[in-house]
Formats: sequence, C-alpha cells, structure tokens
Amino acid sequence: MPNALLCDVVLHVYFLLICAMNTVLNWSSGKDAALAFHLLRQDGQYNVKSLLPTINAEHDRIVMHGVREEMLDMQAERMSISLKKIHLPASPDHELYNNAMQQALDELRIDGITCSAFGDIHLEDLKQYRENQLKEAGFEAVFPLWRRDTRELVRLVEETGIEAVIVCVNEKYLGKEFLGRKIGSALLADLPERVDPCGEYGEFHTFVYDAPYFSSPVPWKSGDVVRKVYPAGAGEATWDKGFWFMDVLPAG
Repeated sequence: MPNALLCDVVLHVYFLLICAMNTVLNWSSGKDAALAFHLLRQDGQYNVKSLLPTINAEHDRIVMHGVREEMLDMQAERMSISLKKIHLPASPDHELYNNAMQQALDELRIDGITCSAFGDIHLEDLKQYRENQLKEAGFEAVFPLWRRDTRELVRLVEETGIEAVIVCVNEKYLGKEFLGRKIGSALLADLPERVDPCGEYGEFHTFVYDAPYFSSPVPWKSGDVVRKVYPAGAGEATWDKGFWFMDVLPAG
C-alpha cells in the first residue's frame, strides 16, 4: 500500500475512534441484534463498546430466547467485545426491571458510554418506552433497523453472512418443526402469511452462530426440545402462551 494511502487509512480510523459515539447494544443473541451491530459498524458514527443482554438468573439463559449464558459468552468472545449482563428473576416486575436497567446504564455511563442501540423494527410503543427511559438516564437511543422492510432484512442477514437458526417459536404462530431452521430466503418461502419474516411480534426467536465480525463460528449442536407455557398477564388474552424451545449446546 502506498505511504500516502496508508496515511489516509490511519487518519480515517483515528477520526472514527475519537469522534464516534460510545455505544452499548442491547443483545439478545439473535439475528436482529447481530444485524444492528453490523450496520452500526458500517455507519461509523457509533463505537459499540459493550453488549447488554438480560439473563434469567434462575436458569442462566437469555430472556425469551432461552439460549444458555455460556453460548452468549462464546459469541462475545468471538466479537472481542465486553458483556454487561443484567441478571433478573424468572418473572421480574416492572419496577425491578427498571431498577436493574437503570443501575446498568449508570455503570455504563461511568465508562463513557452515552448511547444505547436496539434491533427493534416496528413496535412503536416499545420504541417510545425505550427512548423515554434512556432520556431520563442521559442516553441517546438509536435504532438501525427501524421501519425497514422485514423481508428485505432477512435477505440482508443472508447477504451479510450472518448465520442464525430458530431456537424458540410461539405455538400460536408456528409449529415446533420450525426449530433449527436457518434464517434466509428458503425460510421466507415457508413462513405463514401472518408471521412477520423477522418474528418482530414474538413469533420466533433466533441464535446467531456466525457473522463476518466473528473470529470463528460458534460450535453448537441442538439439544432437547421442550414446551413451556406462560399464563397471560393482566389485560392480555385469556389463553396461555405456549412456546417451543430448542436447547443449543456447545459442540466439541
């Protein structure tokens, strides 16, 4: 590489490091968070310094996705990025959740992080809730996937080289035969019309085992498939919420 070009590259990288906003990415171990990370890296305005997952402390698994904490650790290791874990009981109330999140944000702000990123796409009420909470904490909120077409996002996941499989399905929308299916164009052809291609409304959740920014793929194998039922909360429909989970285990 010519010296002048090398100098330009070094100056560009230096500029990004000193000007980019230090950011924490809310991390679920799934495809949306992984794609958000990819887009934030491309943008250049954000320096993602930490991942923020919520973990069920009673079972050492990521909330909703049911992925083991050790698999989360393997992802972060391959991304060379730190984890700021929030451990919660199985059914935390709203106040407990908010207090735990506030404590985590306070600690992140001490480390110079003032921006929080999310993989949300269409849920307006959730976006407003996050923005309001973060504003009170002195954080800026950023949503790299916001309002983008979810079919196109699935194709972008595939084109980017993010590899993810379905590990949880809401049985109201999908059968357990979708567990283990890889995210990509082939899956789009098989999803029922009422299911969002990204599972934005909780129809399914995923686990990412490889991405362009992983130093190597996460070695994994499928474990037991189990069904769990969660009673409807206050103000929700009377039917119980049944979910199928595929356990993801480290391989080798």
